[in-house]
Amino acid sequence: MADPLSRGRPKAERHSAFALAAVLLGFALSAPARGAPPAGLLAEIDRAVAEEMAAGGEPAVSIAVVRDGRLFYAKAYGRARLAPPLDATPAQAFAIGSVTKQFVAASVLLLAEQGKLSLDDKVGRWLPGLTAADRITIRQLLSHTSGYRDYWPQDYVTDFMMKPTTPDAILDRWAKAPLDFQPGEAWQYSNTGYTAAARIVEKASGQPLDTFLEQHIFEPLGMTSVRFIDRTATSADGPQGYTRYGMGPPRPAPAIAAGWIWGAGHLAMTPGDLAKWDEAMIAGRILKPASWRAMETSVRLNDLRDAAYGLGVRATSDGSLRMIEHGGEISGFKAENRVWPDEGQAVVVLTNTDRGDPGAVAARIARILAVASAPSPAQTARARSFLEALQAGRLERDRLTPTARAFFDPTVTADYIESLSALGAVTSFTGVGLRMRGGFTQETYVAKLAKGDVLVIVRADGDRFEQFQINPPQ
Repeated sequence: MADPLSRGRPKAERHSAFALAAVLLGFALSAPARGAPPAGLLAEIDRAVAEEMAAGGEPAVSIAVVRDGRLFYAKAYGRARLAPPLDATPAQAFAIGSVTKQFVAASVLLLAEQGKLSLDDKVGRWLPGLTAADRITIRQLLSHTSGYRDYWPQDYVTDFMMKPTTPDAILDRWAKAPLDFQPGEAWQYSNTGYTAAARIVEKASGQPLDTFLEQHIFEPLGMTSVRFIDRTATSADGPQGYTRYGMGPPRPAPAIAAGWIWGAGHLAMTPGDLAKWDEAMIAGRILKPASWRAMETSVRLNDLRDAAYGLGVRATSDGSLRMIEHGGEISGFKAENRVWPDEGQAVVVLTNTDRGDPGAVAARIARILAVASAPSPAQTARARSFLEALQAGRLERDRLTPTARAFFDPTVTADYIESLSALGAVTSFTGVGLRMRGGFTQETYVAKLAKGDVLVIVRADGDRFEQFQINPPQ
């Protein structure tokens, strides 16, 4: 499946009339964490989801929110099926795509705890015959640093995926081909690596992967809704997955034949059950503390660059709050799972379209809960002052890297200054996102000005800007 960590929402995909109508059909289940919810908080979440559905055009969105380490709110909005109409409910299992990978990684860690394997085992101990199997480790499979080429980089279901396959057939074709890079030299998303990791779970445990998951994770946590979509058809009262071609209408998404998503994205569950896993992450259940640390710690490449990815999860921070995150994308479905372990909070968002943006929904909810990953006050102040200097007709070149100084030639500088000065004074400057990109911090801000709003996307190397881009608001 496509890399779920790099998906955005094109502005032209907004279908507000449909989504705003659909959101009125929501069903809710709330379980206050400690006392009654703050007045208006649940209504604020509902309003945020409605607005994001209006922008993203999802037929249905189903969420779960964890506060103080336990389920606080679960609600489904919109239509699980468009024709005949079927309302979405919190009891329906949605495909979670690549969020599956953290369960495979957890299985490997459990087997390591049992002494049946080591993260530093060479792949060749378990899967001899694969390319560079004597040099690639299990840890590199789980962190996407192995060099094995991804078998599904496309954002659509390919023709060959309409025919059944097996995990070993995938490995024979993609994991016996030349590497995309030498082990540990780069980070590149690879479903192939997780197919190999899942096969290692089976070989080391002596059990089918799904049996191991049920016995060691799902049953102990009471996750009763889990469905293995690689071998189980969606029930008539479950959600239909939708896609769109170009700017056309939502259409039932094509089915993927058996074998293709096993180990890489073959799980479906309710948001509430995924929240049970998040609760376990927060409380440190199922895995030992050292195993949770291994999963949640970003790996280093051979040259010591930070990959910003642990084992089956993205490991990030806004400078003050740790966030463990992963998205998922499968034909007809998208998912987003964000956990702030130190804060005891998590947000799960599942949708039944592969053209929606559950990350945007999760970010809105996180801001309401005051745990959103966002630039620090110092980063925000630096970016705002640079913007205001441009409005005043000054390009502060000493605050730019050499690459950025070369970019800001006379034409670029004149366009920035002229267009920004025409918008009037900055009335607010809010950080809405923070991540790593290419060794730089990527900071995203919404700047409200007297005569219009702009989206500011900054990439910084410490105190200096590698990029200072101004876009129309999305």
